[in-house]
Amino acid sequence: MLLGTALIFGIPATTGAHAADLPPLSHSLMKQAPKPAPALKLKDIDGATHDLAKLRGKVVLINFWATWCPPCRREMPSMERLSQALKGEAFAVLAVDVGEDADTIHAFTSQLDTALHFPILLDSTSRAMQAWKVAGLPTTFLVDKQGRIVASAIGGREFDHPDMVKAIRDVMGK
Repeated sequence: MLLGTALIFGIPATTGAHAADLPPLSHSLMKQAPKPAPALKLKDIDGATHDLAKLRGKVVLINFWATWCPPCRREMPSMERLSQALKGEAFAVLAVDVGEDADTIHAFTSQLDTALHFPILLDSTSRAMQAWKVAGLPTTFLVDKQGRIVASAIGGREFDHPDMVKAIRDVMGK
């Protein structure tokens, strides 16, 4: 199934793609007219349930990804740096892994130079991906404090780039 998913998205189903073979990570999200975010309630890789509705009052970065997706793998460290840079503020990160199990994700995260401190949610049935109308991986959404999608992007991002941090802080009202 993962190979089929990879073919649908036009993304190689390998983890060995070289950074030189991949396009550079982008530094922006596309703003859009605010619209209500779909429900998102999933368990994380440790079994705890996370509900987007309970994060009202915070700006939430939601990233749909998979371990077999090279741009997804490349952007994870910058997502952690962003999460740490905005720690203690009205901000949260939710990484939604599509179609994989917790063991696969643990194996991937154990290879990273830095630990990830944000929740990695399991969308093993791809229902959340469908509800959010995700067309490719990685896909990122920025949800405002009122629970509305205000920006999105398809493709790898450098989340801690100053332009990205400024865009997020603008939504936070800072």
